[in-house]
Parts: sequence; structure tokens; C-alpha cells
Amino acid sequence: MEKIDFVLSGLGGQGILFMTKILAQSAVNKGLKILVAETHGMAQRGGSVVSHLRVGDVKGSLVRAGSAHILLALDENEAYRNIPFLARGGRLYANAPGNPFPREEVRPYVEEMGIVCRATSALRMAAELSAPMSANLALLGFFSAFQDGPISHDELKETIVRVSPDRFRETNLKVFQKGFEKAVP
Repeated sequence: MEKIDFVLSGLGGQGILFMTKILAQSAVNKGLKILVAETHGMAQRGGSVVSHLRVGDVKGSLVRAGSAHILLALDENEAYRNIPFLARGGRLYANAPGNPFPREEVRPYVEEMGIVCRATSALRMAAELSAPMSANLALLGFFSAFQDGPISHDELKETIVRVSPDRFRETNLKVFQKGFEKAVP
């Protein structure tokens, strides 16, 4: 298998590390090699958090600028801040409610790089299910509908069942499924 590099970004408290754990564990369950790096911000609630996940035969844990295949961003501004990690033809999935995405001033760069941008209001979906702290799972479900990585929707769902605490399992699955359904035509 070729390597697939993910960068996950957001703000402290949004669940970037949990989302990374689900992706990483799903890859391991599938027998794939992984390396993970949680680069900064984890200790400060509301501060910038970036996590790198490399799947496949890789030598280091950090994703270099211009080489990520997939960027998952739980905050629109963090999406823009981390877009330089994406390679030509990369995929950006963002929690970007309501506004045209990407912003006008970012479009020339996105077009030049051939980056595919997909946005949804993950926070709104999670809030509709009375689970605003689960926007990460709504975004992950949305991402899973496009089959852009080595891990399928069903494999991610199975991992969510395994790693979710009992009291959150049912809600986590509902939010994940709602994100998936939002992307399915």
C-alpha cells in the first residue's frame, strides 16, 4: 500500500485527538502501519491543535508541508492555517458553517493546487442531536462518505463502537451517521 498522510486540525476541546485515535485504530485494525504525531496545543483548551497521522510504510511521524493527502479541520480558520500541508490534488474536509467555502481570497491557491474542498456544518449536526461536543464525529462521518482514504465508513464505525465509552456510544454513532448521510446524495 502506498502511504496516505492526514493532518487533523482544530481548537483545543474539539476532539482532534479522539478523531485521530479513531482513524489510527481503524488503520491498525485493518493491518496497516501507522505513525502519529500530536504536534502542539493539546494542553490549552481553545488553542490550536494539530495532529499528524501517516498510514503506510513511512519513516517519520510528521507530515511535511505540501505532502498531506487529506486535511480534516474542525474549525474554518484552522483549515486555512493548515492548508499549506496539502499536496497538489489534496482533499480538505472542513467544519465551515453557512459561508461560501473556501473564502474568496483562498480560492486562487486552492484552484492552482487542485485541492478539492468539501465543507459541512458538523457542529450544527452534532447540536441537532444534543451532542455539540461530538462535531468531530459528524465531520468524520461526512469524510467517510467520500471514500478518500484507506479506511471505509464501516471500518470507522466499528472502531467508534470499540473505543467510545459505553455512555456515549449510541450518541457517537448517531452523530457519525448523520455526518455520513449529509454527504450522501
